[in-house]
Amino acid sequence: MGTAERHRASASGSGGTGRTAARGAALREQEGRRPAPRPPLWVEEPARRRRLPDPVRTAAVRAVILVAVTLVQAMVAFLAALAGSWLSFPMVLSSVASTIVATWGVLDVWVTRQVWKQRHGVVSTPSSTARELRRERRRARRQARAAARGKIGIRTRVRRRGGAGQLSHS
Repeated sequence: MGTAERHRASASGSGGTGRTAARGAALREQEGRRPAPRPPLWVEEPARRRRLPDPVRTAAVRAVILVAVTLVQAMVAFLAALAGSWLSFPMVLSSVASTIVATWGVLDVWVTRQVWKQRHGVVSTPSSTARELRRERRRARRQARAAARGKIGIRTRVRRRGGAGQLSHS
C-alpha cells in the first residue's frame, strides 16, 4: 500500500474496518494492473578509452603491487618505531630499498609505454596532417612510376618493331 492510500485509509476512519476496506480496494486495484517492468541490473557502456597494450598493462600491475608493498612496509616501520620495537630499524632500511624499487617500477611503466608507442605507432586521426603528407608522397611516387613506365614502354616498343635480332616481321 502506498503513502496516498494510507492517508486515505486513515482519513476514512480510525478503526480497523476502514483500513481493511482500503487494503481490499488497493489489492483489487493492483490485481487489475501489471507491475511495471524493472530496468536491467547491468547496462553495458562503451569503453571511453582503449585497453592498454599487454606489456604496458603487465608493467602497470607490477608497479601497483610494488607500490602497495612499499606502503605497507612504510606503515609497519612507522608503527614499529612508535612502539619502540627493535624491528623498526630493519623495517626502515627495507622501506627505503622498497621505495627505490617501486620508483623503478613506475618508471618502467612509463618507459614501456613509450617504447610500445614507438614500435607500434600512434593511431592517427582522419584529420591528421601526417596522413595527408603520406598521401601526397604516395601520389607523387605513383606518378613518377607511371612516367618511368611510360618511357620504358616506348623504348621497348621501338626495339620490338624492327631492330637487329628479329628473324621475321609478324
